Amino acid sequence: MAVGARSGRDEGEERPDDAEREAEEGDEAARPQRSFWKELPLLVGIALLLALLIKTFLVQAFSIPSDSMQNTLQRGDRVLVDKLTPWFGSEPERGEVVVFHDPASWLAGEPTPDPNFAQQILSKIGLMPSADEKDLIKRTIAIGGDTVECRKGGPVVVNGKALDEPYIFPGNTPCDDAPFGPITVPTGKIWVMGDHRQNSQDSRYHMQDSTQGFVPVDKVVGRAVVVAWPITRWATLPIPDTFDQPGIGNQTKATAMGLGAAGLAPVGLGPAAVGLVGAVPVVMWRRRKPTAESTSRRP
Repeated sequence: MAVGARSGRDEGEERPDDAEREAEEGDEAARPQRSFWKELPLLVGIALLLALLIKTFLVQAFSIPSDSMQNTLQRGDRVLVDKLTPWFGSEPERGEVVVFHDPASWLAGEPTPDPNFAQQILSKIGLMPSADEKDLIKRTIAIGGDTVECRKGGPVVVNGKALDEPYIFPGNTPCDDAPFGPITVPTGKIWVMGDHRQNSQDSRYHMQDSTQGFVPVDKVVGRAVVVAWPITRWATLPIPDTFDQPGIGNQTKATAMGLGAAGLAPVGLGPAAVGLVGAVPVVMWRRRKPTAESTSRRP
């Protein structure tokens, strides 16, 4: 092809796609731009909808109303609670800090804050904790099937394993104000205690209630996973190492041996154990007493 030769249309000839592009640009220029202030309500609506979905299915913020979980949590702290995991059938584990609905009027007589209109709206979308719902926050000490006890002057013991509890409020004892047990936690229930033991109306103080101090699993809202506010107190809420010690999950051993959680006091012997205990003296007595038949054969 010769240099300078045309391989397509003449330079002055306009291509169809160029004409279409110019027409589109003209339409966009003529189209009025929507004002930011007109789009703002739509953006706010979408944000509120997302916040509502997150609150309902994923995470919700709760405010700490009392000192019962000091020093792990302080009054006024905001914690984020994982609400998604229970949707997949997960149940509370030993050592988790959980939020749960009042199981049997534990908060009867406690004052309820009177939120203003703005607080009511924000609480409905999860941006502020609800003041209407009576929820509590405690640490899960034992789960369904566990044997748990605490004697005055001693530690809390779960399935025969003593708990080392560095999270307890300084100067507190594990349970000297209200010793208990040994007791076995029913299936589908949990036993909870506050970290500020001498300032916590927890499971120990509700053993005469309809729930006998246990919290039904279906009352649990979710696990508190992080302290989100104030920023100076930001921290995660992991499960303490003492709940991972070997053997703490051995529920069968604690009951089959007919021993209490400390391995000392009986909690109700099983049928096999009762039979064995009763059979031993009978066998020993029979071995030492001559039978009538053997007596008659003596020379």
